[in-house]
Amino acid sequence: MNPSLRLRLRLRLRDDDGSALLLTIFYGFLSLVLIFLVVAATSLYLERKRLFTLADGAALVGAESYDLDDVLRTPQGFRPQLTPTKVADAVGEYVAAAPTTEFDGLTIEQATSVDNSSATVSLSAYWKPPFVSLLVPEGLRIEVTANARSVFS
Repeated sequence: MNPSLRLRLRLRLRDDDGSALLLTIFYGFLSLVLIFLVVAATSLYLERKRLFTLADGAALVGAESYDLDDVLRTPQGFRPQLTPTKVADAVGEYVAAAPTTEFDGLTIEQATSVDNSSATVSLSAYWKPPFVSLLVPEGLRIEVTANARSVFS
């Protein structure tokens, strides 16, 4: 093989013009994908926290949905007796009066008193990400459950 041809081939193999540009494009794309995923995960987390705050308030209202006639004297002191219908009515009124326009498809899944001393409220809503991509679904149904116990002293 001709030495000048060998030298030109060796120089051409060492020449890496454009490889930094390809790496920059790849890492830029990877960074954007990671940023999109973090933004979507943060949005989901905040939506769940907001829904849980609403459910927690609704459970508190449900736990306080007794009349004074419903308070019984027990060896441990006075205890209110909750009824599932009163809890459900109070939770329904609370959710209807609360600012719920930011929730998409808000549903009261459960509003009851299982043991007649605490209220259990389950709410669900549909979460939509700030933007849709291949790695993030178009939306998810999120559900939260909150419990509250009423103590009479």
